Amino acid sequence: MGGVDKLEAELAGRSVLRWSVEALAAAGVERIVIVSSIARVPAIAAAEWLPDSVVTVVAGGERRQDSVAAGFAALTEADAQTSPDPEANASGRPDPVVLVHDGARPLVSPALIRAVADAAAAHGAAIPVMPVTETLKRLDGRRVGATVDRTSVVAAQTPQGVRRHLLARAYAAFPPDGPETWTDEASLLEACRIPVHAISGEATNLKVTMPVDLQRAEAMLAGGLVPGRAAVPARGAEPGVGAAGRVGLGTDSHPFGPETPLALGGLRIEAVPRLAGHSDGDVALHAVADALLGAAGLGDLGRLFPADSRTPAGIDSRELLAAVVDRVRAAGWRPANLDMTIVAARPRLAGLLPEMAAAMAAVLGMDPAAVNVKASTGNLGGPEGAGRRISASAIVWLAPLESRTMEGEA
Repeated sequence: MGGVDKLEAELAGRSVLRWSVEALAAAGVERIVIVSSIARVPAIAAAEWLPDSVVTVVAGGERRQDSVAAGFAALTEADAQTSPDPEANASGRPDPVVLVHDGARPLVSPALIRAVADAAAAHGAAIPVMPVTETLKRLDGRRVGATVDRTSVVAAQTPQGVRRHLLARAYAAFPPDGPETWTDEASLLEACRIPVHAISGEATNLKVTMPVDLQRAEAMLAGGLVPGRAAVPARGAEPGVGAAGRVGLGTDSHPFGPETPLALGGLRIEAVPRLAGHSDGDVALHAVADALLGAAGLGDLGRLFPADSRTPAGIDSRELLAAVVDRVRAAGWRPANLDMTIVAARPRLAGLLPEMAAAMAAVLGMDPAAVNVKASTGNLGGPEGAGRRISASAIVWLAPLESRTMEGEA
């Protein structure tokens, strides 16, 4: 973070830490212990924004597991002071669920927090996960050694939940100050053969690690993309307009049809069935077009190009997207960034993604480096995983036209 304390960094008028703590409180978490560096404990403890559910602020340790253990000990002590029964919390419920959440995940929704808590209560332990869409490589030095099968690979998020007695049992087997290092609570529980249940996480539940993550988080808040949260414009911005413009989300899905070739991401892929639809069926371009129109407040693609005689049958979706870009520019905006995911078991798309990014960048009038295209097999689930359908989702970032410095200007 370039020397900046990411938990104190400002995000839409609040610190990153405040967003995280207030999400836990909003979800109904009864007791919250904040673990921080010893130097920051007094300032955090004196913060006026702390919810009533924060019972204490304690110093952590060098490793994550040291800090979590310090928080667990403080939480156990707080429970003992308020409940005469050591096996019950203040509400009289035996063996409560303990949640561990990264303070650097400010956009977690209260709904996800409750879902993790419910799953941990039912199964003993639970974590939220997201599918891995990028192709994974195992390196041998500086060379690619092998491609990792990502079919059953997921990315873990927080909060991670566990029944109190199970976490205490894990600490008895592997003391937090021992030689083993655990990257999260789930890995500790796995070592103790304690089953961990997985539930669906949230794409917006990002972890702030680099300065660009703050920009992404603010864009998501400004665009109203965070579940359970209304749009939160950056300071000095109009409603719906973030520090760098507007954000839009678009999705589309089509089944395969009998004809060829496949139109996808601005490419024509021969010997692959085409997607059914009034146009050429390019779900990737349709998702981008809807994201652009949504960000600019211009409706949706179906209203602009109805699937009837007013729109030529089989029309090239590149023409549709170009027309959308013209409308967006006429409204005073330009595409500044595009991130999209295509879900399809067939055809194999990994080798085509750079070419798709270049094709879309050409239509959008963008630098190809600002277009990121990912693909997933859908973990072989649903109609996409069965090879019957292709789906796409896109997030675009629009910037005001006047914000770009034209060539030759001072």
